[in-house]
Amino acid sequence: MLVIAHRGASGYRPEHTPAAYRLAAALGADYLEPDLVATLDGVLVARHENEISGTTDVAEHAVFADRRITKIVDGTAVTGWFVEDFTYAELSTLRARERMPALRAANTTYDGREAVPTFDDVVALARQESARLGRPIGVIPEIKHPAYFRRLGLPLEELLAERLDALGLHKGEVMIQSFEPTSLRRLSVMTEVPLVQLVDSESAPNDFLRHGDSRTFADLIEPAGLREISTYAQVLAPHKDLVIPRTANGCLGEPTRLVEQAHRAGLSVQPWTFRAERRFLPTGLDLAGELDRFAATGIDGVFADHPDVAVAVAAKKTLKV
Repeated sequence: MLVIAHRGASGYRPEHTPAAYRLAAALGADYLEPDLVATLDGVLVARHENEISGTTDVAEHAVFADRRITKIVDGTAVTGWFVEDFTYAELSTLRARERMPALRAANTTYDGREAVPTFDDVVALARQESARLGRPIGVIPEIKHPAYFRRLGLPLEELLAERLDALGLHKGEVMIQSFEPTSLRRLSVMTEVPLVQLVDSESAPNDFLRHGDSRTFADLIEPAGLREISTYAQVLAPHKDLVIPRTANGCLGEPTRLVEQAHRAGLSVQPWTFRAERRFLPTGLDLAGELDRFAATGIDGVFADHPDVAVAVAAKKTLKV
């Protein structure tokens, strides 16, 4: 079972920072996950969202005060500072901070220590840690809001494909994720690396909504939808509730047939996101217990904020086999 460090070891360090990625490697993660957005000059950087007031100190930089603005991002009004309004040189003057300080107060100790890394930085770090630790460590970027960025003249698919070529990344080192099937279809003719269809537990892909496609995420995980996904992607990454739903009292219920059906369609299954804090856990289980239940369904990997716990469960599963 692969362990994917979700935004790095984001349970222990501010997400999408070199410290989070480096710790994730040390804790045994197989892949590091950077979410990717683009600067004004087309540099891919690791941020969960293009609005950066919650994950950087941009609000403290008076020189950028006039760049605070409200934009419509995938149908939602968002106010703040946006990465696409900064050149990389400008963005590099900012420092990262913890996105959920109330929940992860210990992580705030690391606020202000590191700049926002580029995709190239994350790849270099993964390769350095792989050499240092003597085991392969890959990267699994997610391109964020691809339709939105394409309208701005910053096509994330092309920008990422260009970096894959420039960095010499191959199948064993990288997988690419997106919630938007259109984006993955574009990538499928640009690169031969494995592609990952992300699926949420509600709503529909943004590109479907924009193009008048009435299908939802629920349609994508029907047998016909899974077969369609298999024509352009190799991995299904569903919200974990689609694998084992919660009951009315917050406990884990009985597994669905999604893993079996996805495997039948030729897709690996990597659910998201596993976190150790009580507010994210099922009633009556800690993170290890939750992961044990999911591992028993036959999943092929997990996205985890606390990769050390997932690594321990994966090791136990391997020993059982």
